[in-house]
Formats: sequence, structure tokens, C-alpha cells
Amino acid sequence: MGNPSSSGAVHTTGGKAMLVLAALLALLGIFGFYTLSSQGALMRTASLAGGLIAGGGVALFSPAGKEFIGFTKDSWREVRKVVWPTRQEAGQTTLVVFGFVLVMAIYLWLTDKTIEWAVFSLFLGWK
Repeated sequence: MGNPSSSGAVHTTGGKAMLVLAALLALLGIFGFYTLSSQGALMRTASLAGGLIAGGGVALFSPAGKEFIGFTKDSWREVRKVVWPTRQEAGQTTLVVFGFVLVMAIYLWLTDKTIEWAVFSLFLGWK
């Protein structure tokens, strides 16, 4: 898929109108949820869900939504190509990372204490 900003999907009047309609439907569902406060929770939830689902549906059928669906499919295809490490490889890598962190912590602690000793004992004369 191409770059969404270069394809012009949202820059067309129809694409913009569909996204505005999607936003209005979602807002209508939210508005219905609050205006139906005297109704039961089921009616309010149905109003909210209906507006959000309708808005999402319109957004997905817009040119930008179709590009998003294509991007999602391409991303899923790439995820399936990933070669995941075995349990043993993951454990070994974890141990290497912990070992490196431990070595760096000791190095930074020694560096800090050396600088502290140099500044306070040698330069300032404090004990």
C-alpha cells in the first residue's frame, strides 16, 4: 500500500464527507446515550453501540478506511513471516541481557564512587 498522505484518500470531497458522516454517527450514538438517561441501561447502551458501530462502518468503507484495512492486512502478513525465538533462545537472551545490566550497574556504581571520592576528598578536602 502507498503512503496515505500521497494517495489522496482523505483529500477527496467524498472521502471527507464519509469521515464527517462517520464522526456524526458516533457523536449521535454518544448523544443518544446521554439523552436517554431516563431509559434503561440496555436502551442507552444500544444507542451508544449503534452509533459507534454505524460510524465505524462508514469510516471503514471510506477511502481512508479501505487503505487502513489494506495496511492491516499487509501488517498481519508481515507478522506471520516473523520467526519467533525458541524457549531456549529466549531464556539465553534474557540471561545475557541481565548479565549486561549487572555489569553496567557495577561499572556505573564504581564510576560514581570514584568521581565522588575525587570531588569530595581530593578537590574539596572533605572526609
